[in-house]
Amino acid sequence: MTKVQLHFSLLRPLTDQDAKGISKAHSYYGLMRVQVAPTLDALDIDYDATRLSEKDVEAALVRYGVPIARKWSLD
Repeated sequence: MTKVQLHFSLLRPLTDQDAKGISKAHSYYGLMRVQVAPTLDALDIDYDATRLSEKDVEAALVRYGVPIARKWSLD
């Protein structure tokens, strides 16, 4: 296992619905930790790089409706 940390900025303040998406992201295979930064304007993600790529992590967060500033186009 190779633990890697990513930092994503948030596009807007989090809502209750966003909190549900973050909660669901915790169950995504390979994501180990999804934590809101103390400033409430970013997320810190720990994931297993042997299972997921950075694009996979981003796609999972977007799929769960988390308002992150995307790094790649997910076409």
